[in-house]
Amino acid sequence: MREIAVFAGSAHPELAAEMCAHLGVPLQPVRVTRFANDCLEVQLQANCRERDVFLVQPLVTPVQENLVELLLMIDAARGASAARITVVMPHYAYARSDKKDAPRISIGGRLIADLMVAAGASRVLAMTLHSPQVHGFFSVPVDHLHALRELADHFRALDLSRTTVVSPDLGNAKEAAAFARRLGVPVAAGAKQRYADDRVSISAVIGDVAGRDVIVLDDEIAKGSTVLELIDRLRDDGARSIRVACTHGLFAAGALERIGAQSDVVEIVCTNTVPVPAGASEKLTVLSVAPALAQAVQRIHDGESVSALFDTTATPEV
Repeated sequence: MREIAVFAGSAHPELAAEMCAHLGVPLQPVRVTRFANDCLEVQLQANCRERDVFLVQPLVTPVQENLVELLLMIDAARGASAARITVVMPHYAYARSDKKDAPRISIGGRLIADLMVAAGASRVLAMTLHSPQVHGFFSVPVDHLHALRELADHFRALDLSRTTVVSPDLGNAKEAAAFARRLGVPVAAGAKQRYADDRVSISAVIGDVAGRDVIVLDDEIAKGSTVLELIDRLRDDGARSIRVACTHGLFAAGALERIGAQSDVVEIVCTNTVPVPAGASEKLTVLSVAPALAQAVQRIHDGESVSALFDTTATPEV
């Protein structure tokens, strides 16, 4: 069988190293240099010929730099005669650009997917895409994982007898319902209206949260405006305690500090799909998805089912 070769870009080498430790393979070196005219050059410093190559690179800040670096890594692997090139992208930032909701705007989620395929990607391994339709933007196979298993395992250690899972909006309600089903608790959702990237309004919470221990579940937290607005509504509705959980803890512009400063927020939980920001709050718990990603990589390499391990099971309608 062809050998596995794992390379990591600059975005999150720690996650790639942890994945390789679980796989029992070395993390191969990558050299990234910058020309005087500010252009990047990437060299994969290990043999790729007829190997099953996995390139680990979440699209995190600086997104455009990391994207170009990833495209160059894909091109380098293709030029080195890799048998197959799988992009391991734990966070796909452009997935938020998934629809045309205003005149003359780009749909970045589809464009960047096309760029990766044009560069030579054979397959994509992603985790918790912003919306289900983004999966269909790629013209190559996509293995779409979720972190609900890791998050649920963490919260099962608590007393859940008075717990309700709350989605910040109806768009995320299906995933929140799947999460609530794993925990055996009820689900509620916020009625959200977005006015700008960092300005939202949640007029009400649909569901009973009075006197309940609430777990707010979202796919990602960037500036935290939605979560903070929801916390205000939950407080008004008499929630007993609040925990915040997400897959992608971006925590831009001091979001982690602002959320952590809320007295009724007991804990903030995220995974390590993206690097944890410096000066993390004492309320923050980071769960590792490296074992799940490593299992998926091994199954892809062996030609086995990935969905058998990571399917979130049928989700109830809400």
